[in-house]
Formats: sequence, structure tokens, C-alpha cells
Amino acid sequence: MPRSRSATRMALPIWVVLVTLFAFLGPESALAADRGAWAPNVPYTVGDIVSHEGKGYDCRQSHTSLVGWEPPNVPALWLERTSAPDTQAPTAPTQLTAPSKTHASVTLSWSASTDNVGVTGYEVFVNAGASPSATTTGATTATVSNLAANTTYTFTVKARDAAGNRSVASAAFSTTTSAPPPVDTEPPTAPSALRSTSVGNSSVSLAWNASTDNVGVTGYEVFVNAGASPSTTTTGATSATVSNLAANTTYAFTVKARDAAGNRSVSSGAVSVTTTSAPPPGTKVLVGYWHNFDNGSTNIRLRNVSAKFDVIQVAFAEPVGGAGSGTLAFTPYNSTVADFKADIAFLQGQGRKVLISIGGANGTLHLDDATARQNFVTSMQSLITTYGFNGLDLDLEGSSLSLNGGDTDFRNPTTPRIVNLIQATRQLLDQNGAGFLLTMAPETAYVQGGMAAYGGPWGAYLPVIHALRDRLTYLHVQHYNTGTVTALDGRAYAQGTSDFHVAMAEMLLRGFPVGGNTSAMFPALRPEQVIIGLPSSPQAAGGGYTSPANVHKALDYLMKGQSFGGAYVLREPAGYPGFKGLMTWSINWDQFTQFEFSNSHRAYLDTYR
Repeated sequence: MPRSRSATRMALPIWVVLVTLFAFLGPESALAADRGAWAPNVPYTVGDIVSHEGKGYDCRQSHTSLVGWEPPNVPALWLERTSAPDTQAPTAPTQLTAPSKTHASVTLSWSASTDNVGVTGYEVFVNAGASPSATTTGATTATVSNLAANTTYTFTVKARDAAGNRSVASAAFSTTTSAPPPVDTEPPTAPSALRSTSVGNSSVSLAWNASTDNVGVTGYEVFVNAGASPSTTTTGATSATVSNLAANTTYAFTVKARDAAGNRSVSSGAVSVTTTSAPPPGTKVLVGYWHNFDNGSTNIRLRNVSAKFDVIQVAFAEPVGGAGSGTLAFTPYNSTVADFKADIAFLQGQGRKVLISIGGANGTLHLDDATARQNFVTSMQSLITTYGFNGLDLDLEGSSLSLNGGDTDFRNPTTPRIVNLIQATRQLLDQNGAGFLLTMAPETAYVQGGMAAYGGPWGAYLPVIHALRDRLTYLHVQHYNTGTVTALDGRAYAQGTSDFHVAMAEMLLRGFPVGGNTSAMFPALRPEQVIIGLPSSPQAAGGGYTSPANVHKALDYLMKGQSFGGAYVLREPAGYPGFKGLMTWSINWDQFTQFEFSNSHRAYLDTYR
């Protein structure tokens, strides 16, 4: 969250926060290293030089790159260099060969070219064609598809640089595609152990055991009430969420497996599930962060928070004794403990919930061992008991959550600070009973960013969300201070747009492949668990503010299926009526701008039925 303690110092966006551990680099950091063309998913260090779109850039902050976060987009990471125009072509690729092939494709590899600035990619030509049949953005491998079986093809490769210079062609390489495979007529086995994993008023989440096939299962189809067409499909995942169901209604579900040849299995055994009752009208919620410091917005006594907010997040409980101590403390700003407790009780008497939020941009927390974990539980329980908070909000940023090397399965995390956070949070939930709320406010890199890459900060919140989803009340990802993020349709969307809000929300409502691996699908959350996080005003964040009109366009599409004609197309055409509402940073900035956020969005949410 952009929770600065002065009027002029805004919280740093994710790309800066993530690199604070590298603030004191050794003397070797002064040695510039030419890394060639910028590419995603590459670790870069301060002093590295890359090329991108004909320009050179110096790395200013150590980080691992990601699609959408190219040098021109993030000046906090890259400083543009000034240089003379590049007219020198790369050297020709060498050692072109084909490590594998099928009846319809050939996979090629070659040795890298060199360039005075940097090679940005390669072009593969088939049979001396005028146009490339395949291109890469730096990789020295490529697969050429849609070839004829048992046919000889000749391939060449050219290298290109950011200025558009192309090398001469590599030496030609010829190979013959394989004979066509025999026709596959054998269907997969039926899926087994079909079961429901969660139920809402408009959706049911299902899981099943995998089928087997003589060649390979490519996906599954979920049928509702023995319908002729599947209600939803997967591309290999053994879980799915069926949405747009009626409340308080019993449905029968079955699943079939399919293979690449189009063979379908017989149906799984059926499972019947009854959706929950519909929520009463007017139950969409508005969540706001009240910050316990004056950053130039305004200071509000807690009891005077606008009545438009249903859930108030008190920001923040922060570590004392260092990030690794695990001990958190909270001291009311400009108030006594007695007055603050009275204010919380006053708001609770109005039927509102008051939670304590942990962390923020300045509150880095590392639960790296059992001692820190127990200190966390003890100190947080003390705060909860003292003030009577209704719940706990995890707003951990920067290096508080980061995946260690080799931690590759969000379902079974091994990074100590993640495992300890899950265990400590579960203990607090158990100690405080079923009515104790749990919310989370991660940045996009930590959640949706985990689809493009899983490691380090990318996707680091996913194991926490997944392990605690049974007790998770609301997840409100911060749709601000972010680079572009790739959505389910494979396109990258920019913050501050209606498309961005719809696309990012549906990733949580639909589920997505973690690290692009369809065998590691992050299961969908229930619609009533999902909330969009927004800045309340342009001053509240470095980027991502969206006008109320464009937010309402997004919500009309997301909840009602009423398209505004944007680029992103919902996977669920009817929308998600159970979607829960909006969160904002912050209540203080909302009051500063004469309640534009709370007035406009409360009125909109109250009309939704």
C-alpha cells in the first residue's frame, strides 16, 4: 500500500521495494556487464547493460525481469543510455541442428550470435522463404510447426538487433519430418473420485482424480445436469469452478476426459451439490484502510470514519526489534489506548468490522524460524485482545514474502517465512474462533504475476492464499502501483483501466496456471471472497487511479456480464453476481477529496441486486 509517513514520500512501487535487500552491493557492482537484449525472466544486477528497441539501458536496481516490465516502462529499474546509431549487424548463427522433430514440426537449435550492442532475437526461414516462419526474442531454439509428414525441409536462421540490423543467414540445415502417427481411437479412462471442494450461492468448485490415456490426456469437460455441452473445460487441470448457478439449487455434476485426437472418456460418477442461499440485497461491501499516521492527506479520529465503509482496516501493526523478530506493535496515532478502544467499540456497535492490518510498505516482516513465528502469534494475540479487533489483514510487501530457490509448488511450500506465516495465521484464526475475519491485500506481482512466473516475489502470496482459503474472508489485490500484468487471454493489461480490473479479478474467479504450468492450476476463489483494491484518489498512489465511471463499467461487466466493449472478454459471459465489492487505500485520502470514492461507489454497490 502507498502508505507514506510524509506528504512527499510516496511508497515505492513493487519493482523498487523488492530490491531493498540489494541496497549495499559490493564493489563488483560497479563493473558494467553487457547482457545483450533485454529479456523477461532474467536476473539483472546493478550495472548491467541491456538493449531494447534500439536503445541501451543501465540497470539501476537488481531484480528478475518479467513481461510487461520492459526498460522504458520502469525508470526505477532502468536508466536509458545515450549512444550513436547502431549500424553493425550481428554475426551469423552457427551450428544449426534439429534436436527433435515430429510428423508436423521440427525443433531447431543453434549457437548464439554476437553483436556490438546486443542481439534481440532470431528469425527462422524454411526453404529460403522471404518471410520468417518462426521468430524468438533472444532464445536460441524455436519450433516450426504445420509441416507435412515425411517431407524434407531446409532451414536457415538470421540474428537481429534492436536497431533492425540482420545478420547473414546461417549455414542451411536439412531434415525430414517423421512419418504420420497411427490414428488414435482409444479414449481416456473416466475421471474418478469427483468431489466438491467449495460451494457458494452462484458457483461450485470441483476436483477429481486424473484419467489415463494411451497417448495423453489433454483436458477435461464438466457437465451440469447431464447437459449435452460442457459448462466448463480445463486444459489438463483436475479442478474447475462452475459459475452462474442459481442459489439454493441442487445440481448434478459429471466430468469427461479428452485426448488430442478428440476421443472422450465415459462420464465420471455423478456428484450432487446444493448451492448456498443468495445473499440479501445490499451486501456488497466497501473496505477502507484507515492509516495510523498523517501523510499529508488528513488525520481522522477512528470513530469519524465515513459511514459508507463496512470494513475498516487499521493500518498498521509493524515489527519492532527488526524485521526478523516476529514481534509486532501498534500505538494509536494522536489518541489514547482507551479512546481508540472506545472508537473501535463504537464502530462495531454500528455493525461494522474493524481489523488490524499487518505490514504495509514500511513494515517488512520475516518469520524465518519458530521463535519469530511464536513472537508473531503472541504479540498479535495481545493486540487483538487489547483492542477487540474483529480480524486480521495480511498486507505484507517487499521482501516479507519471497519464494526461495527450489520452492516450486504453491500447494506444498518450503520457504520458511511462508510456511511460518501460514502456521502462525492459522493458529490465530483457531484461537479467535470461526467469526474472526481474515483478509489479504497483496500486490499484483505476488498473485496474478505468478501466472507468468513463479519464484522470488512472483506468485509468493499464492501458497498463503491457497493454504488459508477455507478461512479467507476477502482477498483484495492492490490494482495499483504495478506494471502491466498478463491475463487469462494471454494479453498484458495496464493499470488504471476497466479492462485491467475485469481481467485481474477474473483470474481469481476462474483460476490460472501457476508459472504457465497447466498441471499446477491455482483454484478459483469463491466470488464472495474477491474484492478489487483501488486508490481512493490520484494522490493516494503512484499509479492506477481509475475514475468512478470506469470502475462502474468494469463492475457492470464483471458482475452482470454487461460489456463496455473493452479488449478483455470474460470467460464467464454472464459475469459473477456474487463478486463482493471494493477496497481502497485510503479512507484518509477519500476524505481529503471530499469522499469521491466512498460516495460514488457506495451508491453504486447499493443499487446492485
